[in-house]
Amino acid sequence: MGEIVFWAIIRCAIVIPAIYIAKSFLDYTTWWGFGILAIYAVVVHPIAIHYHLFLDRNKEILDSTLCSSCKNFERTAVLCSVCDKHPTREYLPCEGLQWEPNFIGSPEEKEM
Repeated sequence: MGEIVFWAIIRCAIVIPAIYIAKSFLDYTTWWGFGILAIYAVVVHPIAIHYHLFLDRNKEILDSTLCSSCKNFERTAVLCSVCDKHPTREYLPCEGLQWEPNFIGSPEEKEM
């Protein structure tokens, strides 16, 4: 996920000066439209595409591993927060020794 944010920042650092330079070549009303379209096409749309690719790449880990049902699992980074390592289908960072259930139900279920 950090890679998506990193490249979004790089794209913004390129697009914003380009839009500012285009300001001197375009009419004011055209410049605003061009700026919004450029930000969407170069920054926002690639973020959405890469996020969906990230979810597709990690779907199996997020849905069917022991780590995904642990309270120490960071879903947005696909990371075990205890071991600070990324689990895979074949590799569990803590080998299941530090697994704690992630309760998603009612508060009564947590007390059991």
